[in-house]
Amino acid sequence: QYEHRVEGEERAPTETIISMATPGPMSQQDGIPSCCFFNLSPKIRPNNILHAQLWVNLRPAEGNSRIRILSLKIDVASGASSWQSVDINQLLKTWLHQPETHYGLEIKAYDSKRQDLAVTVAELGEEGLQPFMEVKISENLKRSRRDSALDCDEESSETLCCRYPLTVDFEAFGWDWIIAPKRYKANYCSGECEYMHLQKYPHTH
Repeated sequence: QYEHRVEGEERAPTETIISMATPGPMSQQDGIPSCCFFNLSPKIRPNNILHAQLWVNLRPAEGNSRIRILSLKIDVASGASSWQSVDINQLLKTWLHQPETHYGLEIKAYDSKRQDLAVTVAELGEEGLQPFMEVKISENLKRSRRDSALDCDEESSETLCCRYPLTVDFEAFGWDWIIAPKRYKANYCSGECEYMHLQKYPHTH
């Protein structure tokens, strides 16, 4: 699971959370893990979801064909795999309101020949192509402003607990299968949290 933070000046900052699909229990029919389950970050709440998408990689189709993924029909060209997305805003909110309904997703993408093109359980050469969920949420503006006072940089001489910038670049890692975000601000904390400093923000420890 990856988290990406974008700070906003006049409006509430947003954060993009990516959750990779994990296999579910073995199927009773063929012993193959069912797909797909997602571990939802506690940061995701029904009232702060701005956008939620499910991304699925489709294997190359034999000839141009129209396929159905969930309830969405799309055109797929032959000879190349592709990433397709499905809006899951309402589904995600339902899961959060009623956790007992979170049974995971069964993802199928049949072409005209009834071949399933969706990559759910990665085969040889398909590593990293499993479905993932991309959720954009709004953050608490008050908390962001409080945190901004604790930001430092490489030239800072601050000895108290401080947040320093750290950007993770997926392209630099060679993780081309990640569509978005291409990079995210991970940040890290360093320094001593003295007694008086802790008292200023007692709810953070």
